[in-house]
Amino acid sequence: MQAPKVRAEFLNPFIKAASQVLASEVQAQVQKGTVSYREFYFTLQDVSVSIGVTGKVEGTVLYGMAEHTAKGIAAAMLGQNVPLFDHLAESAIAELGNMITGLASGELEAAGYSCTISPPTVITGRGTIISTLNIQGILLPLITQYGPLEITLALQEKVLR
Repeated sequence: MQAPKVRAEFLNPFIKAASQVLASEVQAQVQKGTVSYREFYFTLQDVSVSIGVTGKVEGTVLYGMAEHTAKGIAAAMLGQNVPLFDHLAESAIAELGNMITGLASGELEAAGYSCTISPPTVITGRGTIISTLNIQGILLPLITQYGPLEITLALQEKVLR
C-alpha cells in the first residue's frame, strides 16, 4: 500500500509551532529529523501526550519522548530539578503539547481549516493502544538538547456529507 503524500498544510503548522514553543518555553535548539509515515496503533515512547482535533481537520496528535527527555523539558519549563516524572512534570509536558497544538490549530484556522483541540491526555509507558480509526500517522522527529521528541500527526480533512 502506497502512503499518501504529506499534506503540507497540516504538517507545516506543527513544525512551526513546535519550533516556536520549544525555543520560547525551554530555550531548545530544534533540528527537524526526516519526516516519515508510521502505522499508528500504540505508543512507542515512555511518555506521550495525546490531543484530539475536531472540525474541518480531525484526528489525533501524539507527542512522544523518553522519560529522561520529558524530565529535562519539564525541569526547564518549571525552573527546577525534576528527579522523578511526577504529577508536576506530567502537567508541564501536557501543557507543552497543548501549547504546540493550540498554536498549530491557529495556523490551520488561518489556512481555512477551522478546528478545536481536546484537553491533553498524558500516557506513561510504551505499548498503550491508541485508535486513530485507520488514519495513517505522519512522524515528525525533532532533536533537542533534552533528547528527541516525536510528533505523530494522524490528521485528515473531514469529509462533509
